[in-house]
Amino acid sequence: MDRLAAMEIFVCIVETGSFSAAARRLNVGQPAVSKTVASLEQRLGVKLVVRSTRGLTPTEAGEEYFQRAKRAIEDINEAEVAARGSANGLTGRLRLCAPVTFARLHILPHLEPFLARNPDLDVDVVLDDRQIDLIAEGIDVAVQLGHLSDSNATARKLDTCRLLILGTPAYFAKAGEPQIPEDLLTHQAVVYTQRGGGGAKWTFSRHGEIRTVNGQGRVRVSAAEGIRTLVLSGLGLAMASQWMFAPELASGEVIPVMNDWRLPAIDLWAVFPSGRMVSTKARIFAAYLAEVMQSKALSLSDPQYSTQE
Repeated sequence: MDRLAAMEIFVCIVETGSFSAAARRLNVGQPAVSKTVASLEQRLGVKLVVRSTRGLTPTEAGEEYFQRAKRAIEDINEAEVAARGSANGLTGRLRLCAPVTFARLHILPHLEPFLARNPDLDVDVVLDDRQIDLIAEGIDVAVQLGHLSDSNATARKLDTCRLLILGTPAYFAKAGEPQIPEDLLTHQAVVYTQRGGGGAKWTFSRHGEIRTVNGQGRVRVSAAEGIRTLVLSGLGLAMASQWMFAPELASGEVIPVMNDWRLPAIDLWAVFPSGRMVSTKARIFAAYLAEVMQSKALSLSDPQYSTQE
């Protein structure tokens, strides 16, 4: 096995924390992974990893080798992209992570043009509403909504939109349309519990006045798909982003209410693994997604739920 391949395997072992996890990510047998580490340790004359009940931990020498090997791999990949030139497209594999509903509505339908531009690129899409460990999962770029939990993260803001109080016309015909924040206390709310989903505490502003209410509801949901299903079934209203209900807002299947009251804006980010140089593949995909979202903003330009104050 050549040195670059051995470096890539070792980096994957350290990032995933075990031989078996590295083997699954690399789609190779675990014995091959173990043999690679043994060969590296024999050639270098040092112990690179130690086993414990918590998994594998790099030794001091292993951590130094890991950091340098990771930079070397990134440098080689960047050099190859630069040598080929952007006209030839990207190559290799891009691992992308995104919330399930956002990806279904706003990313997956737009992958085909991106792949057409880059015929030698493969994309792994990890769908998860939770924020996962980007290093451990080998993610190149993650799409996240809301405030960044890590202020030191390398990130690019892609777009911003409003949060809305929305529901179906049938629900409001039955329950009445709220006019002020306090009216929401008599409504059935579907609460999104994921970070960035707003929770049950809703803060409104109008002409400098601030009012906060707690959404009252019997159902709390940890995934946006559940929020969509319950709202569209007429169970109740929800506080949600324009992105979550973009098709239904455009068709009128759901409508926003209390439009003279403002909820906080929500940001969309492309987040890159900390401590690593952002790869060309991740950077170019983030720029492409920003273009997609800017084009979509035109379909959400109705003044009643515009992003403009």
